[in-house]
Amino acid sequence: MSSNYRNFRNNVPWLIVLLEAAFIILFYFFVLNSDPSLSRVSYPDFQDVNHMVIFGFGFSLTFLKRYGFSSTGFNLLIIALGVQYSVLIESVLVFFHQSENRDSLKRAVVSMTAVVISTGAVLGKTNPVQLILMTVVEALAFRISGWINTTFLQVVPDNISMMHVHLFGAYFGLAVSSRFSEPSPRSEKNASTPKSDLLSMLGTLFLWVFWPSFNSVLALDSKSRAIYNTYFALAVSAVTAFVLSVLTTKDGKFRMSHIRSAVLAGGVAVGYTAESIEYPWIAMILGLLASGITILGSYRLQRCLNATFKIHDSSGVHVTFGLPGLLGAVAHVILFVI
Repeated sequence: MSSNYRNFRNNVPWLIVLLEAAFIILFYFFVLNSDPSLSRVSYPDFQDVNHMVIFGFGFSLTFLKRYGFSSTGFNLLIIALGVQYSVLIESVLVFFHQSENRDSLKRAVVSMTAVVISTGAVLGKTNPVQLILMTVVEALAFRISGWINTTFLQVVPDNISMMHVHLFGAYFGLAVSSRFSEPSPRSEKNASTPKSDLLSMLGTLFLWVFWPSFNSVLALDSKSRAIYNTYFALAVSAVTAFVLSVLTTKDGKFRMSHIRSAVLAGGVAVGYTAESIEYPWIAMILGLLASGITILGSYRLQRCLNATFKIHDSSGVHVTFGLPGLLGAVAHVILFVI
């Protein structure tokens, strides 16, 4: 957050008030109480995903000691604004007969995952105004990309098109991060403490526990299969993370930075195919490969990004969400062809 409090006070409150007033006015015209999508909301599913997005992502990014409030507080702010904005976008599209309105609230919370993933790439380099503007632009761009997937690529089901949230969030965040300079390696902005690392691991545990609900929240017919496959992919990726962490460190000890990233890789990779995989061993293989890609990528690829493309990825969203998301997309294509 900017050290100039006067500029912060003059910009942020009025921007938030302006957005909220616009949302209320537009909700009056476009969002109805009789909206059938609101009556189909399953609160247990919605609650799990909401916990995951707010608690999980909020605390998982607290590893930088100077930006604990930026991770938790600003995360809640952009989600609260972004969910309203996403529901409004969905309702406006319905009003103009360009799409069907189905589970708009759950879809809005899922779409906010892309925004919080992107926030991880720019953590410590942006102020609240920039984060809010990024949320507005990214939520609209994500919804347009999903509409293109379901309209022009008609073989892509609507629930599958929402699962590219990891890819979109990771690479949108990297694109935004390329416009900011990298902090000095010795700067306090890159430093962490045992307490901040512990809180970050707590957020990762929240994500790990609720990830099966995330992959199954939009499932149409095979919700139980999606939960089943996601859990086994997560379990294998967690075990693989501990094994590879020992093998890739010089002192032969566990590195929590490896484990924090790789335990979620299986859930990301299996997101596209969770409800279509018939045998759990396929999901387990995906979890193993995704965890390996994440740890080996964090071991080598991060240096290449910084040196070659001048992109500073604050929390490693590329190896945590981008590469496993690419693996999951390729696996979905292969399984679809087979």
